[in-house]
Amino acid sequence: MNQIPSKSGLKPEAESHAEAAHSDAVLGMFAPSLYADHVKVYPRAVSGYFRNIKWGVLILCLALYYIGPWIRWDRGPNAPDQALLLDMEGRRGYFFWIEIWPQEIYYITGLLILGAVALFLATALFGRIWCGYTCPQTVWTDLFMLVERWIEGDRNARMKLDKQPLSLAKAWRKIAKHTVWLLIAAATGGAWIMYFQDAPTVTREMLTGQAGMGTYFFFGLFTGTTYLLAGWAREQVCTYMCPWPRFQAAMQDEHTLAVTYQGWRGETRGSHKAGQSWEGRGDCVDCRACVNVCPTGIDIRDGQQLECIGCGLCIDACDDIMAKVDRPLRLIDFVSMENLERRPKKQPQIVKLIRSRTVIYSVMLVVVAAVMAAALLLRSDVELNVLHDRAPLFVTLSDGSLRNGYTVKVLNKRRETVQYRLSLDGQPMAGLFLGGERDAGLQKELVLDVEPDSVGEFRLFVRMPREAIKGASMDVELVLRDAATGRKATSYDTKFNGPN
Repeated sequence: MNQIPSKSGLKPEAESHAEAAHSDAVLGMFAPSLYADHVKVYPRAVSGYFRNIKWGVLILCLALYYIGPWIRWDRGPNAPDQALLLDMEGRRGYFFWIEIWPQEIYYITGLLILGAVALFLATALFGRIWCGYTCPQTVWTDLFMLVERWIEGDRNARMKLDKQPLSLAKAWRKIAKHTVWLLIAAATGGAWIMYFQDAPTVTREMLTGQAGMGTYFFFGLFTGTTYLLAGWAREQVCTYMCPWPRFQAAMQDEHTLAVTYQGWRGETRGSHKAGQSWEGRGDCVDCRACVNVCPTGIDIRDGQQLECIGCGLCIDACDDIMAKVDRPLRLIDFVSMENLERRPKKQPQIVKLIRSRTVIYSVMLVVVAAVMAAALLLRSDVELNVLHDRAPLFVTLSDGSLRNGYTVKVLNKRRETVQYRLSLDGQPMAGLFLGGERDAGLQKELVLDVEPDSVGEFRLFVRMPREAIKGASMDVELVLRDAATGRKATSYDTKFNGPN
């Protein structure tokens, strides 16, 4: 059957696709897009109380980060002298006088729990103080913006420069800025590598081209991520990438101090000229100074928002304007929602630091810290691990006695060779011998020499008369004693298997 040609001359299928595309195009002209284009933020420089605190915290954090790997700590011969070191090759973690072995990874877990609970407590008390002052993204972004202002100028100068066509003056400013950014990023990536390798050694190897490919890879990785996140992404990391803003409100309540615009005092806003009366209007002169200094580009007058990092720079900017127009300071303030309702009514201000959630967080913090401290103080310098042979579970010897095999690992955390004595307590009829020795050389105790700062592995065989076995298996205890002092170092409970 012949098809009737369409008016457009296209096949019916092609015509239907064309009509759909045309409809989508027409709809797109009138329907708003689901995604807004990114608007570059140009924060203006500001000075004041909170800006000075941020400078102090920035200097402290950067100093600790860059200087940390170079701090020395004497641990004796054959031990690294770097105070802060995560030695991947040697499988050790060093934090001044504390040495963490792979078997003690739970200490890292404890530190993460401490950090999380401390963050919950700080958020419950002071809102997003972590985000505004000590978050690495905030610290390095502040540093990168400082460099940007030095080279390209403040807000208006940078906006004007970006709108200008490419010229020699614009090119050299952009090149200079990105060069300094890359140098800072390289120093950041290099310092990170130094926490995993000896700082002087890895610095010399990297500069002379003798470092391994893994070292150069991670150096490049952290250099690139620092450059991209602090130089280009900036506020987008806080808004889109970081999960903390999504659930930090769950840690806050009506008594949490947060950066807040006091609308009861600022509205109705509008421009103001010298000599005009303030009657019938608010203190806000709609100068947008708070918006222009915000590192995430929001208007705090719209209320608390996900993008607000609680840095308080808008407070400094607003205070500067209030001083110029001779109005009371702190139109924008660190204030709780409870006090925000009390201020218009001239009621006394309430600072309630002790409340249910802060008490819970504080107790959790103290408990976890106490458990970790106790574990560090009471931990032994030796560990014993015993693994029973899976096949065969036991061997019946020619005289009718039974023999079980074990793999014994002794972890010696000392910096010297230690001699231990291994015995099977509570089993007077048992005999022990090590793999490679003659079965006839049964002993009640075995001498084990373990090298310093290492794990000694031994093949152990235990032999018992059949009549000494109770049931298919029975519990036995292997005890490790210090040969020099005779004191019990540690023990391990295991099984001795027999026939049903």
